[in-house]
Amino acid sequence: MEPRPLCVPSCADWSAAVTWGETAEAEDSAAENKGSIPAVTMQSTTNYLWLISDLLGQGATANVYRGRHKKTGDLYAVKVFNNLSFLRPLDVQMREFEVLKKLNHKNIVKLFAVEEESNTRHKVLVMEYCPCGSLYTVLEESSNAYGLPEDEFLLVLHDVVAGMNHLREYGIVHRDIKPGNIMRVIGEDGRSVYKLTDFGAARELEDDEQFVSLYGTEEYLHPDMYERAVLRKDHQKKYGATVDLWSIGVTFYHAATGSLPFRPFEGPRRNKEVMYKIITEKPSGTISGHQKCENGKIEWSTEMPVSCSLSKGLQSLLTPVLANILEADQEKCWGFDQFFAETNDILHRTVVYVFSLQQATLHHIYIHEYNTAALFQELLSRRTSIPLHNQELLYEGRRLVLDPNRQAKMFPKSSRDNPIMLVSRESVATVGLIFEDPSPPKVQPRYDLDLDASYAKTFAGDVGHLWKTSESLLVYQELVRKGVRVTYDYIVLYDIHAAYCLQISGSLEPIERTTQDIKSKFTSGGLLTDGWTQQVGTHPEDRNVEKIKVLLDAITAIYQQFKKDKAERRLPYNEEQIHKFDKQKLVLHATKARSLFTEECAMKYRLFISKSEEWLKKVHHVKKQLLGLSGQLISIEKEVTMLMERAIKLQEHLPQKVLPLVSSGMKPQAYLSQNTLVEMTLGMKKLKEEMDEVSKELAENNHFLERFGSLTLDGGLRG
Repeated sequence: MEPRPLCVPSCADWSAAVTWGETAEAEDSAAENKGSIPAVTMQSTTNYLWLISDLLGQGATANVYRGRHKKTGDLYAVKVFNNLSFLRPLDVQMREFEVLKKLNHKNIVKLFAVEEESNTRHKVLVMEYCPCGSLYTVLEESSNAYGLPEDEFLLVLHDVVAGMNHLREYGIVHRDIKPGNIMRVIGEDGRSVYKLTDFGAARELEDDEQFVSLYGTEEYLHPDMYERAVLRKDHQKKYGATVDLWSIGVTFYHAATGSLPFRPFEGPRRNKEVMYKIITEKPSGTISGHQKCENGKIEWSTEMPVSCSLSKGLQSLLTPVLANILEADQEKCWGFDQFFAETNDILHRTVVYVFSLQQATLHHIYIHEYNTAALFQELLSRRTSIPLHNQELLYEGRRLVLDPNRQAKMFPKSSRDNPIMLVSRESVATVGLIFEDPSPPKVQPRYDLDLDASYAKTFAGDVGHLWKTSESLLVYQELVRKGVRVTYDYIVLYDIHAAYCLQISGSLEPIERTTQDIKSKFTSGGLLTDGWTQQVGTHPEDRNVEKIKVLLDAITAIYQQFKKDKAERRLPYNEEQIHKFDKQKLVLHATKARSLFTEECAMKYRLFISKSEEWLKKVHHVKKQLLGLSGQLISIEKEVTMLMERAIKLQEHLPQKVLPLVSSGMKPQAYLSQNTLVEMTLGMKKLKEEMDEVSKELAENNHFLERFGSLTLDGGLRG
């Protein structure tokens, strides 16, 4: 359950904050209070009505209900203010109305009407209804326990930045940015649209203005505000509009990883002094700080955790933004102008998907459409540590040659399943997909509704992460298989040309032996047969990903039931027994999912990567043989050319009738007729032409091999 907003009254102001849209929290609250609220009580205004039981969210000064228009039946979110709200000064009461009237943007929840409740005459805001809950609701889904998928995160980034930009155009500071105040709807194209909401704490404030009143939710609160509001320490500090940036930074980190960036041991609400220490002593450049044991040291990080679903390409762009808006010193923190400039730079980039074969790693290269291939390959070099002169690109089985001035918008269309292949000409270390092995589930056997709900939530999140990881492992194996197939085809093609050269050059035993040796490696059971790709690792038809998803669905269903059980506080005997049985099933499902992932997905993946590394080493050895054979054939071509040139000179300078042939292998008395010499010259010329043709084709394949470089792989798989 997401923390409720912090409301601290001051002499001049009072928060009208309301947490709404968190479906799980609303259900819990409704269940806890069901004895005190009539289930069918209805309220209304002139044009709208709603049931008290249809609670979407609640806060210190208002509740939000799902209501309908009396004439059209259309759904709306109705925010109803309570008696506490009227204790605020009148200008504060009116502030939310005035703020919402000014705003009109697709990424801000729209205000449709301001009316009065028929009986109490309390003010009512009628707003856009968001049926999908909030970003908090999305992060509560078991599959997002370790953060959002990259595409979804980019939607959050885009929409929050756009909404905040609109607020700044009107000089408005929100003061309570958090996942629960970012609503979600489904757009016409089927994608999520996120909208800022809850402007009870908002007010007009220019960039150079400051305020003294306190608002917000403490986990997302700027350190200066945290000191006064949470620790109750008096100070004379004032707060500017950039306090919203701190809250945005915490929110973005939460969305990217599924957890808060700053976490004392036992959590921020149980150890407030350590929480304050973390957020105020954060070293410059770091984006998170965790205390992993009681009274332990703070572990800082400048990077996202390994479990984060975002690509390294996106992380490299995002982490500097987070580092510069998560600055306790307001003087060091970026302003909105720089924040908008940097985030829009990220959002206006396109992604080129590149799979590095030897590294067995998929890279997302973020680049502007107008950027050139030269810059793309420089970015690729930074991401892979493979320098430009060692990069060989392949696309759909063919060499991809990019003119240095070619713009990214003219690149072939790549995707996660059909990326550009990168082959290094020199040795590089195998990396593979980096992931963490899951810890075995540990559950206390005692019956405890609160604890059991917590266990179920943890298991659902962990198995959801295993499901996503197993899917990625399968994708990586399929990409390696595709890369191996391309490499195999190239070398087979090269071997065919070598055999053709042998046929032309005649029975030259050393070359013939080398060629036959190479051929044997491609025959069934040979050194370089690529059948192992189907024998090793996992495959789509194994359906391991689907098996883990079935277990995840079962665990999620138990989690949903345990949340309801927790809200009941006490279960009747029969329901208690069912709960205990479900707890056993929960542990069984989680254990089975972990075993399936560890023994089927992870172990077989590591074996597959090890086998691919071994195979590529053999490819390197064969490549050296082929390059040696190519050198011999080129020498033969040169020798044939030289002999032909000598024959032509003899024809030009010796008598017409009889030509003595002076050769180291013949006696001086031996003579050749003119016709014989002409036939020999023509034969050499024909051989020369054939050799030229073969050399041309050899050069094309040679080019690949030379640039393919050493395929010897160093280093082991990390996992």
